[in-house]
Amino acid sequence: MQAYLWIGLGGALGSMARHWSNGIVAALAGVDFPWGTLLINVLGSFIIGFAAATMGNDGRFPMSITAQQFVMVGVCGGYTTFSAFSLQTLALLQAGQVPAALGNVGLSVGLCMVAVWLGYMVGQALKPAI
Repeated sequence: MQAYLWIGLGGALGSMARHWSNGIVAALAGVDFPWGTLLINVLGSFIIGFAAATMGNDGRFPMSITAQQFVMVGVCGGYTTFSAFSLQTLALLQAGQVPAALGNVGLSVGLCMVAVWLGYMVGQALKPAI
């Protein structure tokens, strides 16, 4: 039961961070393209990759399973916005903005894969020497 509470707290924090981040990006870049969602998904992918590489028993910052779930399931799950990405992409398609919709899909998938790999590699580089 304690793990659910930590995951719920992480999810709440991640959701609040997502709302704040999206507002900042919208104010800076406008709302014609879902830049906030794209940035959030890329950053969330980096964070979960970094956490996966550093929080395990052999990582630089080993943590309990509950702490790992707090960060990766809770915070990252609340922060990343795949459902919002999907809805915004559908809206672009429905508005006849096919190139923007395809760009959103390509950028989101490509950049998030690069970000999760980079996060993991940075975390691996921080492993203590054996």
